[in-house]
Amino acid sequence: MSKFNPPKSSEIRGIIVSISLLIYNLPSSLAQNQAPIRPPLAPIKPHEEVRHGEVIRDDYFWLRDKENSEVLKYLKAENAYTESMTANLKPLQEKLYQEMLSRIQENRTSVIVSEGNYDYYTRYEKGKNYAIHCRKKKTANAKEEIILDENKIAAREKYLNISMFDVSDDGNLLAYGIDTKGDIRYNLQVKDLRTGKILPLMIENIGSLTWANNNTLFYVTQDPITNRANTLWRLKLGSKPEKLIEEKDVEFVSQVGRTKDKKYILYTASSKDTSETHYLDAARPIGDLKVISKRAKGHKYSVEHRNNFWYIITNKGINNQRVINNRIISTPVGNSDGSNWQEFIPHNQNVLLEDIDLYQDFAVISEKILGLNRFIVYNFQTKKSREVNFPESAYTADLGLNQEGVSETINQPFDSNSFRYTYTSLTSPTAIYEQDLTTGRQKLIKRREVPNYDASKYSTERLWAPARDGVKVPLSIVYRKGVEHNGKAPLLMYGYGAYGLGEEARFDSNLISLLDRGVIYAIAHVRGGNELGKQWYEDGKLMNKKNSFNDFIDNAEYLINNNWTSKDRLLISGASAGGLLVGAVVNMRPDLFKAAHLAVPFVDIMNTMWDESLPLTTEEYLEWGNPREKTAYNYMRAYSPYDNFARKAYPSILVTTSINDSQVGYWEPTKYVAKLRTLKTDNNPLLLKVNLEAGHQGASGRYEELKGTAFEYAWMLSQVGF
Repeated sequence: MSKFNPPKSSEIRGIIVSISLLIYNLPSSLAQNQAPIRPPLAPIKPHEEVRHGEVIRDDYFWLRDKENSEVLKYLKAENAYTESMTANLKPLQEKLYQEMLSRIQENRTSVIVSEGNYDYYTRYEKGKNYAIHCRKKKTANAKEEIILDENKIAAREKYLNISMFDVSDDGNLLAYGIDTKGDIRYNLQVKDLRTGKILPLMIENIGSLTWANNNTLFYVTQDPITNRANTLWRLKLGSKPEKLIEEKDVEFVSQVGRTKDKKYILYTASSKDTSETHYLDAARPIGDLKVISKRAKGHKYSVEHRNNFWYIITNKGINNQRVINNRIISTPVGNSDGSNWQEFIPHNQNVLLEDIDLYQDFAVISEKILGLNRFIVYNFQTKKSREVNFPESAYTADLGLNQEGVSETINQPFDSNSFRYTYTSLTSPTAIYEQDLTTGRQKLIKRREVPNYDASKYSTERLWAPARDGVKVPLSIVYRKGVEHNGKAPLLMYGYGAYGLGEEARFDSNLISLLDRGVIYAIAHVRGGNELGKQWYEDGKLMNKKNSFNDFIDNAEYLINNNWTSKDRLLISGASAGGLLVGAVVNMRPDLFKAAHLAVPFVDIMNTMWDESLPLTTEEYLEWGNPREKTAYNYMRAYSPYDNFARKAYPSILVTTSINDSQVGYWEPTKYVAKLRTLKTDNNPLLLKVNLEAGHQGASGRYEELKGTAFEYAWMLSQVGF
């Protein structure tokens, strides 16, 4: 790796850059034979903009031009350098991959979900990367029907992601979105399940879809430039699509769905703090949609339906004052302007109301208290309710979704007498339970089988670390029993802290390879998520964003001070907005960490949030701030990782990204590495690994994902002596 310290003279630096260019212009095979190989240095091409009267210079702005052949050459040079610098890790990487592979069921089948005349399920076959979607008729000795084999589609593509999987009510048509680049721009496809043929539709860049009763399809398309979901369409097969609603406000995104009882189509436009939902009778999907509650700044709500009543999770209180953790009200369909609202579940400032799952005679409410989920089952006939609690100190329980697979759901029908949920913890593989709504008796219907794993060998804990302002921040910890708390154990700490998305304590079989080597794993539930309610989110966004970074640093110091690890054994990791978190704390306290992995990191916040043409920018003004406002500009710039490098020592850093990422442009992490190389004064590795065929979610296919994780773990382990 380079020991080069850039001299102050721009002329001398230009000479050095030219020499480095010669190196990265060599064929990769020849470049890899250089001993020792120097890291590529990106050419400096000054770009200037005036912001709030100040001239801002960005020497690496040019790297965002993917069509420039010099950009691709530079990315390949970075990959070649990373390949050379990690060649010695290949045996460890292969060992980790085989260990991880040994803990997954290569042949597996999902839980069956009944819809109409069929039972639907998804299965995977050994040696195949992708899901096979199947169904059987609800008759004796029914034969399996494969309705979509993703592996056959993937054979023609370098990348594949299937989403929005939805079968029409009559069971004849399958609609889904297909992304073959990784840029989260899905094209609509409709398959006739009677003939197996794909209908000749040319509808691009959809964000959501749902069927109405008579094979009318509703879908939302995304802006071709910004990727903002903004336009609702209705398509009667055989006719031309009909444009229904276009959302003009650039801070809002749109989504279409259907109520659980299938009676209504719901279209919602929402920003970070405001929403508005329209509805249409799914049995007569013609005419215009009607508004449930008109848009009002600061009012955010979600809707479900039962027996001609809307059940609305809302942050509007009894006197139209905002309530932080929501309440649930009911109101008649067609008369929901607010005057007829009846409180169903009151607001509790200590309990976050997250979801409601409605049935003919019951409601199941999902709550979060002190960072942990619980369910409330309400009987509409008796007007009584009961709690469903869980025993572990750190766990995750979810209604309706199976986190094990792609496009899998475990929802029970509206007229069911039972509900399903998933339960998992850092030591407990995901289990799916079905509980009788009346009696509370439950049965395990599926537990993820993890070969070569014994849960009794591992422990999980929930810790509370004091932040500098006195707030207690939760930490979820898992480790192999017998690991001594003497400050000598390596520890990997992960964080996210954005968008009000809580970082849940879920089982991950890949982590066992770290735990078995004595590594402790910790999740820092920093402010910006919703672990402790909506206020936890508010306290980690906009002009409070620095709380997220301070929490992470304070969590790290707490773990060190309490002998969980030490500075030279502490590894950190974060992805996307979590990459921003890691990038910020590495700038603030580089001395605190041994190594950092930044995955698809949002590190060039000022340039991205200034450019309204980029995906997510305008809709995220209410998350990060609008830099065109001077106060927000100054605050954001004070923590933006790309704008706060200094000539000092940094920990070892691995940055991973993908060239087709539409959420965080590949150029952000690329520029981050290019600029940091010219400033860091240490001899620690700084590596960039670019997937040239994927997007924000990384490699597609379960085996390719495992290989990527094995590489990242091998690098992290190498930084602490493995």
